[in-house]
Amino acid sequence: MALYNQITIIGLGLIGSSMARGIKERGLTDKLIGFDNNKEYHSTIQSLELVDDLAKTIENSVENSDLVILATPVGTYSEISKKIAPSLKEGSTITDVGSVKSSVLKMLSAHIPDHVHLIPAHPVAGTEQSGPKAGFSKLFHDRWAIITPPEGADKEAIENLKQFWEALGSNVEMMDPDHHDQVLAITSHIPHLIAYNIVGTARDLETVTKSEVIKFSAGGFRDFTRIAASNPTMWRDVFLNNKDAVLEMLGRFSEDLTALQRAIRWEDGDALYDMFEKTRRIRKQIIDAGQDEDVADFGRHQDD
Repeated sequence: MALYNQITIIGLGLIGSSMARGIKERGLTDKLIGFDNNKEYHSTIQSLELVDDLAKTIENSVENSDLVILATPVGTYSEISKKIAPSLKEGSTITDVGSVKSSVLKMLSAHIPDHVHLIPAHPVAGTEQSGPKAGFSKLFHDRWAIITPPEGADKEAIENLKQFWEALGSNVEMMDPDHHDQVLAITSHIPHLIAYNIVGTARDLETVTKSEVIKFSAGGFRDFTRIAASNPTMWRDVFLNNKDAVLEMLGRFSEDLTALQRAIRWEDGDALYDMFEKTRRIRKQIIDAGQDEDVADFGRHQDD
């Protein structure tokens, strides 16, 4: 059933192309418009028939659309919103898929006109792959989509967006933008930062060769490399736009790491055991909550 007469997706990489596939499979719009400024993607987008129309300009892409989705790195939002603001349809909704929300709300609020409903969102789903070929419609199945409406946002527009994400298979949570950024800083952003750092350290080791790092990588290091293979532009923008929350959580992490360092130095086995037992229980709770699968790739198997 069509929830919107016309939808526009700006950015048809992993998330955008996955949304396009899901929208088409479930008939959530009468017409799906796409725009991507990466011309190397255009032939792939068209051959996969991801959208009904691939717009030539970003301004034209949003004309007459009831829902506009920004699926580009958050660092592009300010420039994009400036360009599309005059062309947005009165009463339409603009949303996004970025993993930071407070800075996104500020960036978009500066340009989006009052007659458009601004409702940021964040699907907590993804893989380390990128580009339109990497997308798959089941990416959002049984994953969380967090909607962070600003104060005074239109209730009907919020409800429509909620139904949209549910139709794509997501579980929907409403959250304050600042609280979202705190939660995601520790559950997503810091793990990515640590992964980038660990892989970088392994690369720079002088006493262990790169070939040995690759040859003898156990499951733990392999999984870190998967995270560290994520889109560098996207994650650069995430850290710059969630700076305060990331630095606060990084400080907490550094304090806990110092405590572990002290326990190892003084051979405090009880302290180490207590820490490992607590974190083991968290892992079990994550699995019990259905937020991972018993496979070695973070539950990222693609079925189609």
